[in-house]
Parts: sequence; C-alpha cells; structure tokens
Amino acid sequence: MSVLLVNSLCMRFGGLVAVNNVSLKVDTGQIVSVIGPNGAGKTTAFNAITGVYPPSSGEVIFNGINARRGLDGANVIAIVSTALLAGFLLLLICNAQTIWEQVINAHYVYLEPFPWTKAVREFGSFVFSSAAWPYFVSGFLLGGAGATAIWFRSRTSPFILCKAGMARTFQNIRLFQEMSVIENVLVAIDARAGANLFEAGLRLPSFFGKRRAALKAARELLDFVQLEKFANQPASALPYGYQRRLEIARALATHPKLLLLDEPAAGMNPAESEELITLIERISERGVAVLLIEHHMKVVMSISDRIVVLDYGNKIAEGSAAEVRANPRVIEAYLGKEAAR
Repeated sequence: MSVLLVNSLCMRFGGLVAVNNVSLKVDTGQIVSVIGPNGAGKTTAFNAITGVYPPSSGEVIFNGINARRGLDGANVIAIVSTALLAGFLLLLICNAQTIWEQVINAHYVYLEPFPWTKAVREFGSFVFSSAAWPYFVSGFLLGGAGATAIWFRSRTSPFILCKAGMARTFQNIRLFQEMSVIENVLVAIDARAGANLFEAGLRLPSFFGKRRAALKAARELLDFVQLEKFANQPASALPYGYQRRLEIARALATHPKLLLLDEPAAGMNPAESEELITLIERISERGVAVLLIEHHMKVVMSISDRIVVLDYGNKIAEGSAAEVRANPRVIEAYLGKEAAR
C-alpha cells in the first residue's frame, strides 16, 4: 500500500522552476532515496511534500488523503456559516447604539410590560434595512476570506501533515540546543498527545498520567536510538552524529507513518554512517516508510529499495540501486564513472 503518492509535482518561484513534473511513491515500510547534484531540487521537493511550500501544481496524496484537496460540502458549510456570523456580529457592533435606541428605548415604558414581539419585529426591520446591509456585507466578506485562508493553510501546513503521520528532519540540525535531550523528544510527544490547557491548569490526574506516559515513551525512543544515557544532558553537548540521532528520535516521537530524512549522513564519519544505516533499517522494520535525501552513496546504495534521481528539477531516473548505478544519464549527471563501478 502506498503511504505517499506524488503526481506531477511542480514548484515554481516566479520564472524559476525548481521542481518540474516529478512523480514518486513510497510504500509502507519501504526506503526510497532521492539523489542528485546540488541544486537539483531535492529539498524543495521535500518542502512541497511536507507543506512548507504549497505546490504550484500536482498532487501530494498522503495516506490516501490529497494534501491539496479541494473544497467539499462540509468545508463550504463551515466557511459560509463563519461568514454569516462575522457579518451579523459586525452589524451589531457597529450599530449597537442605534439598535438600542430603536429597539429598546423606543418601546420601553416605565412600569409597563415590555413588548418583546414588537421589539423583535423592529429589530428584524433594522437588520434587513438598507442602512444595515453595508456592515453585514463587509463582515460577511471579511469572515469568508478569513475562513477560506484558514482552510487553505490547514490543508497543506506542516502541523496538519504531522498530525496525520508525516515527520521530517532537516538538512541543518534544528534541535532545541539549550533543552535537555529528553526534553527535545518530549516536545514532539506533547504535539501529538500532550495534556490540554484545562488538564494542565487544574493539575488533574489525567495531566500527571499523560506526563508519566510521555516520559516513558521518550526514554523508549532514546533507547531505540541509543541515546538513553544522555537523556539529561543539554542537546548542544552531544557530538554531531548523536545530534542527528536525536533529531530522528524527535521525529519518531510523533508516531509517523512516513519519515522524511534530509541528508542525515551529512558530516558523519564512516563509523557513524554505518550506525545510521542500521538505525534506518530498524525504523523501516517497524513499518515506517522512509523517504531519504542523501549524497552519501554508500548509505543510499546499502539501504534503498528504490532510488529516484533528480537533475535541474527533473526526474531523470528511477529504479533499484543496480539499475540507477548503471544508468548512463545518472552517471553523466551525478555519479561519475568511478562511483558507477
């Protein structure tokens, strides 16, 4: 089953086409690598897939859901309802004094029962009068535009995709350097299953239960990436290769179905690269699909079920390690004769 299906993905920045008509798929538990020379569009493709950039065109279907899906009936109802409410509220706010005088003061008689029916009728007449419409229309347009913007952002944002089960690491390490190793992992766990404001504010038993569960899960993940003994040290104190592992542990803390790794072996020595290969294979064995950008060919050729090659934003080859290694276009654009041997 395909966890990720990318169809004809394009990413344009003005007149620059960074990713051009790229298609790929990643199945459950599969490791797919994306390779290519610097500037080939690999990280841009990652950013478009994970919602950092809204794709210019094409489809990103994750776990059967189109991340760029169009409006459906429920979305339309929500947007229209929000727009109506915003229009009505703006009308009331801008005409509060007029409504008070025409609806309440005009019908109030000391020691007499208040004529609610007449007041409501007068209120309805004002709402549907020509004096009220400019306020209602303005609020309707503002509310509708705001709701549409929120919907558009929510369908592609990294947060929404992360909640759905897509996690990634970055080319440059982005840890919370002053926080401890275990706190870095706890941040990611809290984004998925943390206590809400009500539980935390009232210090309910459920808050402490979730905190204990989060600590247990964080320690298990640190043990999985072999960093448990560094749990209470600052992230900045870890060696470079261990910081890479911590980034992967933090990504795994969101319980992903798909893990995207952007050059995880960059800057690693041979021993650290071997350990990374083992770690990625263990992640795959857990049923997590892995999409990998990497320049380290030993890592790529050792673990990839399939390799996609990009050059100047275009996909020039796709296949197994042996097929890609023997492809003349790949040799010319990226690998070179020595690497192809």
